[in-house]
Amino acid sequence: METEIFKIIGIAFVTAITAVLLRSTKPELSFAVTVTGILVILLFVVDALQNTFSLFTSLAELTGVENGLVKILLKIVGVGYITEFGAGILNDFGSNSVADKVVLAGKLTIVLLSVPVLEGLIKMIKSFLQFV
Repeated sequence: METEIFKIIGIAFVTAITAVLLRSTKPELSFAVTVTGILVILLFVVDALQNTFSLFTSLAELTGVENGLVKILLKIVGVGYITEFGAGILNDFGSNSVADKVVLAGKLTIVLLSVPVLEGLIKMIKSFLQFV
């Protein structure tokens, strides 16, 4: 991933500069260039994330942590990143109020996803207190 970040930053700069240059003459092409650049960057990120997911799965197996718990935690992190990414794009296109609602929906989704984690934590604390 270390060398990938340089590629991602390069693609981001080329995308941003091209979009700015096209914005005044051909706004529809500016939008298309921006979306294309975003998709290329996401392809790099998805490839890197696949390695990260396999690492978390093997760590869960080594530590004995329930695999479902790791999946939930990864979903929470994913929702956070996707929410931030989507809200950033909406802010870039001037839809600040919609971006705020996306952030709110992301936060609520994270709360809903974290309920099983909190239940597991409470059960674990309860079992510790029974031993004492």
